[in-house]
Amino acid sequence: MLLLGLLSACSGTPDSLWPSFSGEKPAGGPGQIAAPASPGEQAGLPVIDSAAQAAPPLMGNTNFSPLQPSQGAPTGTLVGQRIMQLRGELQALDGRISQHNARLQELRAITAGNAQRYHGTVAAVTARLQLGTTPGNPIVINQWNAAQADLDRLSSDISALNGLSNAVAEDAGMGEFVLETARATYGLAGAIDEDHRQLGILEDETNRSLVLIQRLLGELSEDISRQTAYVGNERARLTTLANGIKRGVMYGEALASGASASGIPVAGGGGGSLTLAGRPLVVIRFDRSDVDYEQSLYSALTRALESRPDARFDVVSVAPTGGSATQMRRSQTQSRQYAEAVMASIADMGLPASRLSISSTTSSDVSSNEVRVYMR
Repeated sequence: MLLLGLLSACSGTPDSLWPSFSGEKPAGGPGQIAAPASPGEQAGLPVIDSAAQAAPPLMGNTNFSPLQPSQGAPTGTLVGQRIMQLRGELQALDGRISQHNARLQELRAITAGNAQRYHGTVAAVTARLQLGTTPGNPIVINQWNAAQADLDRLSSDISALNGLSNAVAEDAGMGEFVLETARATYGLAGAIDEDHRQLGILEDETNRSLVLIQRLLGELSEDISRQTAYVGNERARLTTLANGIKRGVMYGEALASGASASGIPVAGGGGGSLTLAGRPLVVIRFDRSDVDYEQSLYSALTRALESRPDARFDVVSVAPTGGSATQMRRSQTQSRQYAEAVMASIADMGLPASRLSISSTTSSDVSSNEVRVYMR
């Protein structure tokens, strides 16, 4: 029979291996697996529960429209001519700010449309997987491909925002040049009082445009940062969806609920906890060919990572010591293959391979091949 043990740490331990999302330990009857609450993204594994899907991040909504510079009358001095030249450069600068603002509003509208379309497609895929479907369903695969294309468009939107930010930064340099030149013009000989009055107005208006540019750069930076994090998280979500499509179900949804009387949730048959050094987070007994462990493994890892987001995991194959030498070698080889398959499943769930290790051992206390996952 299949035994899948998801072991909880002792009550009151800060580094609990089985944190409860409701603040309580899982409960239920024998022969069942504790049903996890919807895990958060911060657990370290992507989450695809449709109710837990994060909405696209809100982008800024400021309209950066510069005011037109004042028109000063010519004074007939050389300083007055310099002021007119600087005023023309400020007008050109404000014109570029208006263009950047129009482009920003356009990109925001495009990004919002792409995000809305992406989430609609992902919701369709998620709903299909929640109900259950055939492994590798081509309709769902096509929907996933459409979602991937929408996410690629969102990545392109980020690149466009970056390009716009670079252009605005260049104009900030031009604004600083106009401001410094205006201040230096105060020191030129041959000016009249009207020249200095117009220089003061020009200086104030240039400062106003520079403040607008800095605000524009600030909102662009925030938009880019939020969108970049969002797209990164959604790529992890699509990876998890892809693995769910291969199996016809998705991770993040419990198969049953409850816990055994000994505090070890089990599926299939009975059995107690196993005793090697330390307490395993998961014990999978491969006593038949079709052991279905991935859903519950995902739930256990998600809960563990919510308790310790930086945790690492040891995947250990355990082979029985009974039988002839040939049988033992065969069992050890097969047990190692099971461990490699479990490790690949964990990697598919989104945990980096750098946080996983694999090893093998034997035990006289087991009657069939097992794979145990330890958290450290």
